[in-house]
Amino acid sequence: MTRFFQMTTAATVFAATMAFAHSGVANEAVKARMEAMKAIGGATGTIGKMVQGQTDFDAAAAQAAAATMAEKAAMIPALFEANETDPESEAAPAIWTNWDDFLAKGSALEMAAKGLDTSSLDAMKAGFGPIGAACADCHKAYRIKK
Repeated sequence: MTRFFQMTTAATVFAATMAFAHSGVANEAVKARMEAMKAIGGATGTIGKMVQGQTDFDAAAAQAAAATMAEKAAMIPALFEANETDPESEAAPAIWTNWDDFLAKGSALEMAAKGLDTSSLDAMKAGFGPIGAACADCHKAYRIKK
């Protein structure tokens, strides 16, 4: 299995599972973080499905998805600044003990999303790897799987 296929598959699976993660969240700050991550996951899924050939390429939809990813990734510092928790939260405590690294990973996603060329399917395929890598890199270090 190629690295590209692994990354696009992981991104698509993540996007599909995010919809179920927010039931029962009482803490509003945690809920806001989870909603932003859900939006990033949905946008990643939109692009990932195009890249994998599961849906037709749509430049406008891809551009909107990339813009959503970049916008929500830019919100990460403010959303996670307060060390808030909830039993449903998937945020690892390491976020706040490795704050600079966490912010760098969020910034990497924002830059990858801003730099994604959505003018053609081939261009998008070429630029999608860094998005998947940024998501995976952060989730490995800072997400608790429930």
